Amino acid sequence: MSTVLIWLILALLCLSLAPHKSGAEFEQWCVADEQTPDDELQAAMDWACGGGGADCSKIQVNQPCYFPNTVKDHASYAFNSYFQKFKHKGGSCYFKAAALITELDPSHGSCHYEFIP
Repeated sequence: MSTVLIWLILALLCLSLAPHKSGAEFEQWCVADEQTPDDELQAAMDWACGGGGADCSKIQVNQPCYFPNTVKDHASYAFNSYFQKFKHKGGSCYFKAAALITELDPSHGSCHYEFIP
């Protein structure tokens, strides 16, 4: 067997043993940018929960994502709801620069942030 063929087989073997990326490494959520003032977050959240079509029912009183009861936390939930619902239909995570993409699941306690592949 030639030396080139042996090296080729060894290279292919090393590649087959390398860890493969799982789908989880590409999960993305949309959250409020912490540097955005509350009034801008509130305006963007009002749009997302209103005409934008986000499901904001879980950030209402006595619902699992009501706490922490901050504009930033409620906006993050609303932005993500909109983003997951519309990302495959041209929707984005922009909200006039009030939001950003994260690969860290923002879910906490009983509050689950949806991810749609």
